[in-house]
Amino acid sequence: MDFGYYLDGGELGEILLPKRYITPTMHINGQVEVFVYLDGEERVVATTENALAQVGHFANLRVASVGKIGAFLDWGVKKELLCPFAEQRIRMEENRFYLVYVYIDPITNRIVASSKLDKFIDLKLPQYTANQAVELLVWTQTDFAYKCIINEAHAGILYKNEVFQPLKPGHKYQGFIKKVREDGKIDLALEKQGHEKLDDLSAALLQKIVQAGGFLPLTDHSSPDDIYDEVEMSKKNFKKAIGILYKQRRIQILEKGIQVIDSKK
Repeated sequence: MDFGYYLDGGELGEILLPKRYITPTMHINGQVEVFVYLDGEERVVATTENALAQVGHFANLRVASVGKIGAFLDWGVKKELLCPFAEQRIRMEENRFYLVYVYIDPITNRIVASSKLDKFIDLKLPQYTANQAVELLVWTQTDFAYKCIINEAHAGILYKNEVFQPLKPGHKYQGFIKKVREDGKIDLALEKQGHEKLDDLSAALLQKIVQAGGFLPLTDHSSPDDIYDEVEMSKKNFKKAIGILYKQRRIQILEKGIQVIDSKK
């Protein structure tokens, strides 16, 4: 049609792909990958824009505006995603990011978001094994641990005294299952268990670097006094700790200092 293509949506019937999304490579009987949602007039429409979230998934999204019925989130497509006030764990504010779950409201049939994540976590006893590689989405943090969502399904705990890099809520990281307890709770790790452990000096140095924002302006050529002022260890112990961290690919040695290697995907 002059205003776009109609796509064969199977059970959903014909779905309009508006003209602004049509490219010269599209043709009748051809295939096109699209994202499908309800527009402002409750019609099923398609877009080739890259949605930042999909139904059944968690995502860290920015609040574009706050209206009378809730917050409207920027999720990469023209029509913003509504997070109703009733589905907000705390009242959302404009231009801030929030971790939400995207689902279809059974009453309105609209795609909506919720920041009350607990009710979307799978409570069935997980079938994970020790050292299994998983995707970790940082949910919240306490004084001693990060609470993470595992593979878009279960909740687990990553203890801060076992983490030697800065982690950000709403960001995804590669991780591993450390242990599934009898009560179903899951302990996590950023490394496979059995990996060579850091000694106390190396662990302490790594923690100092993390606390400094991931970089310390120290090298092999730094004076003993400068090293002690920064990390409270002798130059000999400092060089030993650097060697272990570098061997395990925890840090990179730059011309002007040492920097943590971020394992974020």
